[in-house]
Amino acid sequence: MQTKFSPAQLADPHIETANGILRACVHCGFCTATCPSYVLLGDELDSPRGRIYLIKDMLENERPASAKLVKHVDRCLSCLSCMTTCPSGVHYMHLVDHARTRIAETYVRPWPERLLRALLAVVLPRPSLFRLALVGARLARPFKGLFPGRLKGLVAMAPASVPGPSALDRPQVFPAQGVPQRRVALLTGCAQRVLRPAINEATVRLLTRLGCEVVVAEGVGCCAALVHHMGREAETDAQVKANIAAFERVMEGGALDAIVVNASGCGTMVKDYGHVLRTEVAWAERARRVAALARDVSEVLVELDLGTLVTPDKPGIDGEPPVVAYHSACSLRHGQKITKEPKRLLADAGFEVREPAEAHLCCGSAGTYNLLQPELASALGARKADRLAATGAQVIATGNIGCLAQMTGAVGIPVVHTVELLDWAMGGPRPPELG
Repeated sequence: MQTKFSPAQLADPHIETANGILRACVHCGFCTATCPSYVLLGDELDSPRGRIYLIKDMLENERPASAKLVKHVDRCLSCLSCMTTCPSGVHYMHLVDHARTRIAETYVRPWPERLLRALLAVVLPRPSLFRLALVGARLARPFKGLFPGRLKGLVAMAPASVPGPSALDRPQVFPAQGVPQRRVALLTGCAQRVLRPAINEATVRLLTRLGCEVVVAEGVGCCAALVHHMGREAETDAQVKANIAAFERVMEGGALDAIVVNASGCGTMVKDYGHVLRTEVAWAERARRVAALARDVSEVLVELDLGTLVTPDKPGIDGEPPVVAYHSACSLRHGQKITKEPKRLLADAGFEVREPAEAHLCCGSAGTYNLLQPELASALGARKADRLAATGAQVIATGNIGCLAQMTGAVGIPVVHTVELLDWAMGGPRPPELG
């Protein structure tokens, strides 16, 4: 794609990066076939190619974001399916994230939307506040009809029960069982700690059984993906820097073999820390170092010998080995290019694994997308639920808390994290969802 940025514009490192991304696009349109919003809406401007044209026009002409651009960029899930499909290697993720920052800087949203986004940015990354908000929403469910606009939908989405805090949440060290093989830090996350604390507990049990010392670092919080994808640059940088500093303190106590992430949306974000802080001299190298250590939990587990831990009596439902439908989260499949490892781990643990049709299409969760674009998210969720149900599986496994929350209740089949099934197969507790 031809661009017309001036030398003065290209002196801005963000514009320089955008220019390289834009020039890589050859207008082929392959991205339209795998873009969920285009598949649903059929509008060129709701495809990556259409959004690229809108973003190019805004950046080249140094215009404030228009209502038209905001509408179509807001509909983007950042599922990154287009990056898997693109034959030219267009790094759409960095381009659309830069556009979101420009939107936040130059576009004034209606006040109810500003309020909602500010509320999400404050509440979701803070487990104590998020837990309190969910309890309040659960109590308010009988009165949801009285709430205006999207708040009505938010109240309706509150889970029937909210788990209490896990003892694992506090900073501590879990010693390796047997001969120590690795020292890893676990990113415990924010929303996951509230919605499904059992995921972190299963992860720690697995890793320690396999000879890993697991450190839960003091000062580590939200990975920053939630505010990053809303274009809130200052909050993003602050959260990223806090996490980097916290992991560096862990490294002062000994070398780290990996920073283990068991929510793939968070993993994609942490692996991108080097890009987020690339223009800050004091932080760029530190960010790259932390990003290089980030590994999805499936990447770490596949390198360890799980076979020695699989129990002789394979886990079963009604006496039979359960059939597992594996839902490949977009942030894992497209963001991190991890597709085979989780399925291999589940198969090695004794589960029959099936993958649904249209496995590449997003379920509609996408961070805060199902809260900010509920109609599109619901349509995508229903489409994904149909494909998963068609597999005939007894349980759905996924590697991302957002997907898990989106599909729970929508499919009529229990939904668990991959590590919960692996932990069960290796002597851990049976996930209560299968009870």
